[in-house]
Amino acid sequence: MADAVKKLGEAEVEIMQVIWDSDSPVTSNFILKQLQDSRKWQLSTLMTSLARLADKGFVACDRSTGSNLYTALIPENQYKTGASRQFLEKLYHNSLRTLSYAGTHHTPMEVFR
Repeated sequence: MADAVKKLGEAEVEIMQVIWDSDSPVTSNFILKQLQDSRKWQLSTLMTSLARLADKGFVACDRSTGSNLYTALIPENQYKTGASRQFLEKLYHNSLRTLSYAGTHHTPMEVFR
């Protein structure tokens, strides 16, 4: 993730947020419990998502303790900074002036048309 941030889906960001918010490595059951109000997932669904996050280089899984413990490899601020930069580059050609102009010259409903 040196130059470009790998894109995460909405569900992947939710999983990462649980991991980032934790002070220590977390189990898949802990993540599942934290997401139970927003996601009605089976454990197998979460495990698939965690495997994808590991493939993308976002999480590491420590299997040495008898239960899988997940930790973030990409710090939250690094991901969010990169994702914000990509957003600006894609939609506003990396121009805060263009972003500011777009936000001040439309009514709120025009933005969504």
